[in-house]
Amino acid sequence: MLPVNQFVNFVEQNALFNRATPILAAVSGGIDSVLMAHLLKAAGYHFAIAHCNFQLRGDEALRDQQFSQSLAAQLKVAFHTINFDTKQYANQHKISIQMAARDLRYQWFDTLCLQSGYEAVALAHHQNDTIETILLNLTRGTGIAGLHGILPKNGKLVRPLLFLGRDEIQTIVTAEGLSFVEDSSNASAKYARNKIRLEVVPKLKELNPSLEKTFENSLRHFRDLELLLELKLDDLKQTLVRQQAGAVYLAIEDVKKLNPKRLLLFKLLNEYGFNETTIDDLITSLDKHAGRVFESGTHSLLLDREHIILKTKKTTLLADTMINAADHQLNFDNYKLTVLHDESALIIKDNPLAVAIDTDLLIYPLKLRGWQEGDYFYPLGMKGRKKLSDFFINQKVPLHQKNKIPVLVNGNDEIMWLAGYRPDERYKVNDNTKKVTIFELFKLP
Repeated sequence: MLPVNQFVNFVEQNALFNRATPILAAVSGGIDSVLMAHLLKAAGYHFAIAHCNFQLRGDEALRDQQFSQSLAAQLKVAFHTINFDTKQYANQHKISIQMAARDLRYQWFDTLCLQSGYEAVALAHHQNDTIETILLNLTRGTGIAGLHGILPKNGKLVRPLLFLGRDEIQTIVTAEGLSFVEDSSNASAKYARNKIRLEVVPKLKELNPSLEKTFENSLRHFRDLELLLELKLDDLKQTLVRQQAGAVYLAIEDVKKLNPKRLLLFKLLNEYGFNETTIDDLITSLDKHAGRVFESGTHSLLLDREHIILKTKKTTLLADTMINAADHQLNFDNYKLTVLHDESALIIKDNPLAVAIDTDLLIYPLKLRGWQEGDYFYPLGMKGRKKLSDFFINQKVPLHQKNKIPVLVNGNDEIMWLAGYRPDERYKVNDNTKKVTIFELFKLP
């Protein structure tokens, strides 16, 4: 039988979603996502299926797409699908195929949630995926955050299969006679994660056949330790950190008393762009080098006689670029902007660097500029207005990147689009739109 009770218990214990939550289930057609879809259906949750065709495996990718559509029909749920030119995206953004597929996938999920009102995106990660992630993080180098593995919930992303291991999933699917498709690339050890899954984990299971359960118990400890560290950091920020005249001050004598000094100081200063090497240099300089300056991409750190003084670097503001009604192409910082008029109510779905805006709402000249203190907009899909500074924090935009994000402004000074992130709700294409203007940015080489 399907482990419906275990599934529901895990969902409820981790507050992933409830019976009324509209859920978007990411289904590849593989064994894990197929089981997740059947469990969602058997447990009575309200969901639709979404499938991405990355066009990397020819006929096999088309087979997976058609299978996923058939599964949605079998379960009598809505089906969404999209085809991506993943190789072109990877070349354009100078990233790996795997990273390109990940970016495209999550951007599309975000768009679907905004357009169709889904409040959670269910992903079919299981216990073995967590093991592989931790081992991969350890191989590449990681802090405590890299040891907590894959979280059951991260914003809208939920993972309701984390209570099961790969062998358990195989047993359940076989017993239930559920159909699924195999991704031939999973059998290749060319990719780092596959190498860990195919070669490393089996050796570890020879030493510990209960590897999944052991990792599950360890993960609870890691997550508790991470929470404890965050609470300690909150206390330190209240007692150790002092802000004055636009700078941050840390008393050197108080820093010397930190224990463990290296970890806590790194956690305090990492958000300002300082890495572990710089922290090591800073610690060895505490008693010797008053006047020494350390720099990150966004901040400078002065080692004074009694204080560590942290200041924001002065950044070069992006120059404003005006856009007139007759313009079709212009340059802005490291981007080329194209402007296209279309006699239809077209919605841009899968390109974060493009937006379609109701032409009748445009007031020329428009302006493309960087963000400014006090800027606000009405993010598409969200209620009410939001300061850009708060939006950047919620989206975890690094400090050194936010000053490079293009902002499209209407002639009435209203923000219409935060490029790469979100259009403004007031300028979205709707049923009354007769014509759109499409703005698309391309990164210059």
